[in-house]
Amino acid sequence: MAIAALHQRPVACVNPETRLGAMIDYLRAVVLAPDEGCERCHAIFVDTQRCYLGDAACGMGNRGGLSLRMRAIFADALRLDAHGLILAHNHPSGHCRPSGCDIGATRRLADMARALDIELVDHLIITHEAVYSMRAGGLL
Repeated sequence: MAIAALHQRPVACVNPETRLGAMIDYLRAVVLAPDEGCERCHAIFVDTQRCYLGDAACGMGNRGGLSLRMRAIFADALRLDAHGLILAHNHPSGHCRPSGCDIGATRRLADMARALDIELVDHLIITHEAVYSMRAGGLL
């Protein structure tokens, strides 16, 4: 499990709003730093109460795309006995809307998760200015 040493882990289990805010802050810090103009993907694994179990880097790319290691994501989720995962990646372009590739990958990931009885809680696209939720956007 690759935990970013420079960033504080999300709050383990407090009220849902504080927990979600802490996880988003953590994901923002991890995928945006250091800002090298490349895409980074990170996953947080949660239990049935959506409390933090662990996290891991799960993909790296360039400005044009990201190589997502789905097998590694699910191996980590199963090892932690996670009931859910929150995925986040950045868009170095600063545009927060999902691309066709983002939507397709998210749907494949959701299908695989469902087959393993794991919930894809959300897939977030993070820029310096905003966060886009695939769930809130109706894409999950």
